[in-house]
Amino acid sequence: MTPDSLDFKVNLTNCDREPIHILGNIQPFGFLVTVGADWLISRVSANVEQFTGRSVADLLGTPLADLFMPQALHNIRNRLLMLRGPDAVERLFAQDLIHDRPPFDLAVHFAGDAIVIEAEPCAEEAAEAASLVRTLIARLGQADSINGFIREGARQVRAITGFDRVMVYKFDNEGSGEVVAEALSGGVESFLGLHYPASDIPVQARQLYVRNIFRIIADVKAVPAPIVPQVAPDGTVLDQSLCVLRAVSPIHIEYLSNMGVSASLSISIIVDGKLWGLFACHHHSPRLPSLATRTAAELFGQMFSLMLESRERSETADYESRARAVTDRLMATIAKDADLLTNAEWLGEVIFDTIPADGVAVFVDGAMSSSGLTPSKDQLRAIVSMLNRAAASEVFASDSLQTLLPEAADYSDIAAGMIAIPISRRPRDYVVLFRSEQLRSVRWAGNPEKAIDYGPNGARLTPRKSFEAWSQLVKGRSLPFTHSERRVAEALRVAMLEVLVRLADNAGEERQRATERQELLIAELNHRVRNILALIRGLISQTRDGAQSVESFIGNLESRVQALARAHDLVTRDSWGPARIRDLIEVEAKAFLGQKVAHLKIEGENVLLHPAAFTTLALLFHELMTNAVKYGALSDSGTVELSWRQDEEGSLLIDWEESGGPPVTPPQRRGFGTTIIEKTVPHDLGGQAEIRYRLGGVCAHFCVPSRHVAGVAAEEARDISGLPVPEARRPLLGKTVLLVEDAMIIALDAEDALIGMGAQEVLIAANARNAIDLINQKRIDVALLDFNLGAENSGSVAAVLTERGVPFLFVTGYGSGLDTRRFPEVPVVTKPYGAPQIAAGLSRLPGWADQD
Repeated sequence: MTPDSLDFKVNLTNCDREPIHILGNIQPFGFLVTVGADWLISRVSANVEQFTGRSVADLLGTPLADLFMPQALHNIRNRLLMLRGPDAVERLFAQDLIHDRPPFDLAVHFAGDAIVIEAEPCAEEAAEAASLVRTLIARLGQADSINGFIREGARQVRAITGFDRVMVYKFDNEGSGEVVAEALSGGVESFLGLHYPASDIPVQARQLYVRNIFRIIADVKAVPAPIVPQVAPDGTVLDQSLCVLRAVSPIHIEYLSNMGVSASLSISIIVDGKLWGLFACHHHSPRLPSLATRTAAELFGQMFSLMLESRERSETADYESRARAVTDRLMATIAKDADLLTNAEWLGEVIFDTIPADGVAVFVDGAMSSSGLTPSKDQLRAIVSMLNRAAASEVFASDSLQTLLPEAADYSDIAAGMIAIPISRRPRDYVVLFRSEQLRSVRWAGNPEKAIDYGPNGARLTPRKSFEAWSQLVKGRSLPFTHSERRVAEALRVAMLEVLVRLADNAGEERQRATERQELLIAELNHRVRNILALIRGLISQTRDGAQSVESFIGNLESRVQALARAHDLVTRDSWGPARIRDLIEVEAKAFLGQKVAHLKIEGENVLLHPAAFTTLALLFHELMTNAVKYGALSDSGTVELSWRQDEEGSLLIDWEESGGPPVTPPQRRGFGTTIIEKTVPHDLGGQAEIRYRLGGVCAHFCVPSRHVAGVAAEEARDISGLPVPEARRPLLGKTVLLVEDAMIIALDAEDALIGMGAQEVLIAANARNAIDLINQKRIDVALLDFNLGAENSGSVAAVLTERGVPFLFVTGYGSGLDTRRFPEVPVVTKPYGAPQIAAGLSRLPGWADQD
């Protein structure tokens, strides 16, 4: 981003290179302020005085605390800590921002090193909008089909936003789009069914639609407010990709003006991480829904995208299931009557249900038959000749036959695209499905002769002229064949080829042997599937019986199934052969123990286990580790020693010993986890299990019979404690830290940072009373105190810590405005903060020494 970008001149030949994310202007219904790490104002919009009473010159270079009230600034700092990912934006509603001014709604995000704050006057609609979204989402689920679902989505976006026209705009593989659903107010022209070329939405705009899924243009005639300064002293301009107030490209303004549109709103529809389409909303007078309503509409769009993705996957699965039924029908029918393979009319009736087409032609042993819309016999021979020069052993598909065979342009109206299915091993026999030109099925919407005034770039920037441009692009093309249709065609190829091979060989004995092999395979698969289903059913039943709540049931069941899945991955990696015990332990430890993996010490040769024993031990080690983390040595600062060896008969002897944790007593209730530990090895493997609940920790011994042991792997054993890479500096290594913070999300992030700095234990308190109770119960090495705790502060906690000689830091969202005169030597860490800021604060504590 350079100053040259601001001088870029836009026209229809270069609009795909227009730097729309750095236009340097905002829409005037709100104002923008940016600050750096020092919280000094670095940029403001030129209209800031209208909202704040302070001029641009008066604000630039001054602390943000001079403009915003302390509580609002505190709330902004806290909200910044919740931002996750490079494209995250947080919003705050009804904030008392400026003294003696009405409240504002805010949007905050990071743009490089800058904190961007956008504000607009507040409107009290949040609760009503949120309630409306909940109701509408429930109605979406009642739609019978995807088309009905999409139509209902358009109606509901219009209900939320109140715009005159709401369109659902879907992109194809080439980037062109079609209006597939619409919701209109009375007297508004319809665009349903119109198509648009990919150039109508430039590449950089599509990228922004993925990053920033919501866009509002409140008034196309509004004069934008420049951002001051446009170019910073270091030569950079502000990246406005995530800005709510970002101004609008002049090309897009002209496009909307040519349609008579005064306000616009768009919501991206993201499916599988890609831009599936848009909700495009138009209004014929200026319109600005409140930020709360827009946030509700954005939430609706996200839920719509997730539900659409689920429905599309379900429909694809149903479609491919129907296609398999067609394949089975073809195999069974043609095997009885080989002449049906040359009957194009019959083939069309069977195949068109799964691969829609307008005509079908069949070529077998030089004979030709056709049905529906197909080229002439001479033209078909030319197509076969072209196919023989191509890869004849694979399904071949094209939506533009004339690009491969120029003379095909003469009959593109009836056969613009085709999919060819080879049905012999020689380049000769094919079943070819044809699709006619795409324009044959496109209908116009509204009055194509309607008069309209054009802007300086002319008639091209209107829906109907865009349709004409798209028509030129797709002339001679058919609807493309989807990936699912190509997979079905491949299945048909395999099925028909198999039938032909069987008929040609005329070998009944071979068919009988193939049938027997298939039945044997089916029987084996049936046996394995039944065993898996029985295992899963048992897991569900036993986990349910011991669950205290739905959440604990789901969590325990998920962790057990994942343990089995991880073990399954390891044994299938070597084609269902023996797998290494150390791999099993390391994978389970990485997945579940996290930072406490260093407290697990393992010793033993890397023994190879057969699959049955491997999956059984996967559940066993999973339950031992989870119990140790929840109740045993790993719940505190203890350790677990896991060792194994082989006895003289080759049986595997496993020892699990916990120490240094809280006192352990035998369980009063036998849950499913305890049952797994005590009974799976004896029951499933015919081995032995001994469990001892000593006061110092759980000890267990297991014997796995030698028939389950396949040998020892060649590689050397490794120490699992070496898995995580230790950080270079860990100033809190082995220490107990008290963290006082009333915001749960911030507390969780701070806890992660403290553990990353080596803290052995982090004690979290949400208020002063709980904090003082923890001080009385535990030995505290150092503390972090959020000074402002809602209706109270942590001064009383600081006094107790001072009396006991425990060092501590203050944390605050009020910046330098915090009054710490009672504790003048205590360092203050300003939000937002992480490990580097905590370490810097610790270094300022009197007598504190960093530890490597």
